Amino acid sequence: MSEALLASAETLTERASTLVETDIISGALTPGVRLGIAETAARYGVGATPLREALSRLAARGLVDAVGKRGFRVKAVSYEDLADIIRIRTTIEREAFRLSMANGGGEWEAGVVASVHRLRHYARVNPRGLVEGQREFDALHKAFHTALIAACGSPRMLAAHSDLYDETYRYRRLMLAKFRDPEDFFAAHDRLADLAVRRAQREACAALETHIGSTLGHVYPEAGASPA
Repeated sequence: MSEALLASAETLTERASTLVETDIISGALTPGVRLGIAETAARYGVGATPLREALSRLAARGLVDAVGKRGFRVKAVSYEDLADIIRIRTTIEREAFRLSMANGGGEWEAGVVASVHRLRHYARVNPRGLVEGQREFDALHKAFHTALIAACGSPRMLAAHSDLYDETYRYRRLMLAKFRDPEDFFAAHDRLADLAVRRAQREACAALETHIGSTLGHVYPEAGASPA
């Protein structure tokens, strides 16, 4: 196969992956729903081969389950699964945060400060937009967490964090309609940014762990347990 054809096939696979991933994370494709190759290919206007490859990639990232020879399903949700996601995400993000505080320079600090400022600015301009699933705000929220760890020096950590953040967010998007207390949300992010630029590593890592872990209680308030 020529390089041009390989590049074209990769582009089609990436497009299919992005389309399905977006609908899984947003909840448009609900947990447990079957993703038949023919039906799903028709839904997104892609070929069966790039779709199959895309679903295999999403399965490797934890968003889809392969079901023997029958195809794929959107991964189901459960308290245990979210607890596991949070446990792994906390481990990776905490270490990446520590490394960033140890190694990051002025550009990293500026990125952290700018990202929390953009969150605050969005809230001021769009006070009614603070709901789970508002695309622009969701992107700013993820950008803040990415900024905290941007100087970790590990592309693998950054990639793993991105996937785990998206898996966590899928739960928030499915089960939470709005923030319980926006000011608490912003105070937590302001504190993380402040601790980061002060290089208060122990306090900052503890605050990050508490912040990430709080998602479990927000999504499953009846459980009231920590994933740690």
